[in-house]
Parts: sequence; structure tokens; C-alpha cells
Amino acid sequence: MTINSSSPPPGVPPSNADYEPLQLDPSARSPRSTMGYDEQFVKPEGRRGDIPAMAAALISLAIFVVTTWAITFANHPTSLGLFFFHPLLQSLSIAFFAYGILTLQPTSQAKTKAAGLTRHQLAILALGVPAISLGTLAIVYRKYLHDSPHFTTWHGTIGIVSVAWMAVQIVVGGGSVWFGGRLFGGNPKAKLVWKYHRLSGYLLFPLFLFAAHLGGAWSNWTTGTSPYVVRLLAFTISPIVLLAAVLVRMRTSKMQFF
Repeated sequence: MTINSSSPPPGVPPSNADYEPLQLDPSARSPRSTMGYDEQFVKPEGRRGDIPAMAAALISLAIFVVTTWAITFANHPTSLGLFFFHPLLQSLSIAFFAYGILTLQPTSQAKTKAAGLTRHQLAILALGVPAISLGTLAIVYRKYLHDSPHFTTWHGTIGIVSVAWMAVQIVVGGGSVWFGGRLFGGNPKAKLVWKYHRLSGYLLFPLFLFAAHLGGAWSNWTTGTSPYVVRLLAFTISPIVLLAAVLVRMRTSKMQFF
């Protein structure tokens, strides 16, 4: 008898891998795997439009980050004080957050989900969170040194709200997968929390982009140091393209609430 490699062996019930719990250990077997079947065969997970969307995301990110750094370094960076670090680190953090989302989106099998989760956490927790935290601290401390008021612009207000939301996002996401989801009562209870973490991330990421848009396109500093067409491309069009690319690659099957 011939077994089709696209189907599990006889007697093994089919599974929807989208609903299998995330595993931190890539060698851990899916509960429904038999004789190493899931570990040996990795099915293609891409959908039509995933590759163009990834290309659009990377190009828009490159435009956004490179333009931010170019404007910062081209306008007397030594005179900026602590503000110098703010646009550099915040733009870098958005790039890390975007990669963390994009790399986990298409995964649907135990092995690829484990590898994707590792990349997701490295990009966001090891790189993105430290970058945005230091960038936020730089501008907050600068205002403190100059006795400047806080929350005087929508950019600053939305930015600090986003960072506070991010802290909650980390607790919920980490708590649902670390130590077997012990924070939320272990699996399968913790697995149910993950979809809310995912939904929250899709709401938080546009907020980060909107804060970047306000700061890059409309702040007094950027309007005085860069032409309008550059700001339009880097801080309005690029964030819109990036968000659209992320949404195109989104798997709504991983967020079934009803």
C-alpha cells in the first residue's frame, strides 16, 4: 500500500495544526504525531500573496528606517543630546517588531511553529523591546533634564500608551507559553490565551506605526530638517504599505473566538 506524503498514515486522525499548542522545544512532538511523522515531513505553509507581501514589508521597512537614520545623522547629530537616540532606536524597534510578526505568521505545524516562536521572541524580546525601552527612556530623561512638560503632543501620548500596552502584551504572551503556560493554569487553558495575545499584537502594531507617522511626518524637528516628499514616502506611505503587508499575511484561522 502506498502512503501519500501529504496525508498522515492510516489510523492517524487528521489534525488542524493551527490549533496545536505552541512549543518552545522544536524536538517536542505534536500530541497527534505518530512514529515521528510530524517531525520528518514539513508541508509548505505559504499562501498566494505571502511572498509579495513579505517583499513589500521589507522594502517599506528599509525606506522607513534608512530615512529616519539619514535625517538624524544629517542634521547636526552631536547637538541633539539624548534626543539623538530616540528616532534611531524607535525606528529600529519597529523593524524588529515587524520581523517578529512576519516570521511567525505562516507557521502551522509543530516544528515550524516552534522555530517561528523562537525567532519571534528573539526579534521582539531580545532586540525590539530593549531598543524601544532605551529610546523611550532617552526622550523621557531629556525632558526631565530640561524640565519640559510631558504628553504635549499626540505623538508622545500615543507613544507612551503603546509602550505601556507592550508591557502587558509581553506578560500575556510570555505567560501563555513559558513554563507550559503555568501563569494561566497550564495547557490547554494557556493555549486559549494565545489568540488574545495575537489579536492584541495586531492592534498594538498599528498604534506603534501611527506614533511613528506622527513623529516622522509632523513633528517640528522633522518638518524643519527634511522635505515634505521625503516625509510623505518614509513616514506615511511606508507605514501604510507595511501594515497592509502584515495584514495580508495574517492567518485569521489562528484567532477563532466563536
